[in-house]
Amino acid sequence: MIRTDINYNNIIDGDDAKRAQKAADDSAELHHTEIDAETFYVTQHYERYTEENHRVWKTMWEKRWSVLEGQASNTYLTGLRAIRLTPDRVPLLFGEVDDPFEPGRKIKGINEYLKELTGWQSRGVPGYLPPKAFFCCLSRREFPSTVIIRPEEKIDYLPEPDIFHDVFGHVPLHADPVFADFLQTYGKAALLAGPEHEEALARLFWFTVEFGLISEDNRLKIYGSGTISSHAESEYALNAKEGKGAGKIQRRKFDLQQVIETPFEIDHFQDIVYVLDSFEQLRDAMTEYANQVLEDTDTPAGA
Repeated sequence: MIRTDINYNNIIDGDDAKRAQKAADDSAELHHTEIDAETFYVTQHYERYTEENHRVWKTMWEKRWSVLEGQASNTYLTGLRAIRLTPDRVPLLFGEVDDPFEPGRKIKGINEYLKELTGWQSRGVPGYLPPKAFFCCLSRREFPSTVIIRPEEKIDYLPEPDIFHDVFGHVPLHADPVFADFLQTYGKAALLAGPEHEEALARLFWFTVEFGLISEDNRLKIYGSGTISSHAESEYALNAKEGKGAGKIQRRKFDLQQVIETPFEIDHFQDIVYVLDSFEQLRDAMTEYANQVLEDTDTPAGA
């Protein structure tokens, strides 16, 4: 559940949120074939977003966009446009509603575009999902997206995900077929994997989905959501001096084995990052790793 010490606007129904969170928590004790991801999801009551909520989204968008066009992967930028994310309001996930700022105009949910592109959907959740529940969602091409948005007093730092981090940071990449395949394969492998793979898979997610870099147009670009959604983190990742020690960073060529052997820390700028040559490289490495997981668990391919 979301933290109660932060003054969020109530976008989700309280009983609905409690039900969804309990279902997600209870999934930890279930066999993967018994998990019903639909029970984790909540309704996004779009009409409950306030002027402040939309203003926070716009402010954060404009702050990032001022530099993001020159920093972000082409694949991310293409996906952002493809799913029709805009700076003027919090995104709608599903369906069609009245535009909160233009009477008589309708807006469509991002999933109306995303599903046609790759089959992925962004699904509303009440907050953090436990790992098993999260992996189950990914294995179904569904990304759990927190639908609340931070209050203005927390605009520069929020200790947990919100819709800006989840949708602005993550979802545009889901419009790319190659990244979409990688992420689903990751979810399937993580859902089936035994304890011996847990740490490796967490590191792989951290150094790619959250803080990965890619070489494009003969220079470094960002694509990880933790970097995409942070002014300071992206500046450090791209421009800090190469090396070890305070204020320096190691930019390593992506190698799956090295990635899963590298521990990470969450309380400072990332001083080790991995650089992809392409998203195909990530997809193919993940497919190989998933096959290893299947062998270790004696699970037939396609299970």
